[in-house]
Amino acid sequence: MTDQPDPAASAQETFISHLVELRTRIIRASAAILVVLVLLFPWAKEIYAALAAPLLKVLPAGATMIATDVTGTFLVPLKVTAMAAFLVALPYVLWQVWAFVAPGLYQHEKRLAIPVIFSSFVFFLIGMTFAYFVVFPVAFGFFAAYAPAGVTMMTDIDKYLSFVLAMFLAFGVTFEVPVVVIVLVRLGVVTIPKLKSIRSYVIVGAFVAGAIFTPPDVVSQLLLAIPLWLLYELGILMARFALPPAPAGDAAADEPAAK
Repeated sequence: MTDQPDPAASAQETFISHLVELRTRIIRASAAILVVLVLLFPWAKEIYAALAAPLLKVLPAGATMIATDVTGTFLVPLKVTAMAAFLVALPYVLWQVWAFVAPGLYQHEKRLAIPVIFSSFVFFLIGMTFAYFVVFPVAFGFFAAYAPAGVTMMTDIDKYLSFVLAMFLAFGVTFEVPVVVIVLVRLGVVTIPKLKSIRSYVIVGAFVAGAIFTPPDVVSQLLLAIPLWLLYELGILMARFALPPAPAGDAAADEPAAK
């Protein structure tokens, strides 16, 4: 009698192989970030100085940033450098993520790999750049202008880093909206008419997100909400050029019947 394969054992082996593959991808991505961090570490102070520049420009004369923690002068520049290392290694990290999920996708979905990875990286950087050069000067200028009389604005460097990271993340994710919209349309998850029908909800959600993830001043909130809305519209516009391919059945139906 021929032994029949055990479906449960086969499923378990597949699950374990996926875990091993996931571990390998995580190790490779982490190693890439660590290597870049080691290379950038000698310039940690300069990298932090560049990050702190938008706030230092609006501080009153003679005011500086402070470190309330003994280890802050070392750990905060290290964290900033680690963030920079992650950004430099991000294309490789995204590629590792794609390499893990690609085997479970169809061939036409795999063709999205390079465009999605490249556009995701570029749009995230654009979002961070927008926050650094546009939002930070507005927000910090607002805080400095409304400081009460007799109060000197002297921000702790660790709290400043937390604020900056939150803003970078908020604007980086916001600028990914066109990529997400195009991918969803390309994969057939959602249609362009459906995206248009929920436009009003997206607009409301954009202003809610602006109120949650930005400083309390109205200008900063608008600087997140309006780009989020416009990027959604850009995604709908660009999705017209990324419609999913016609199903094989439809293509066969269009062919002339064989005699």
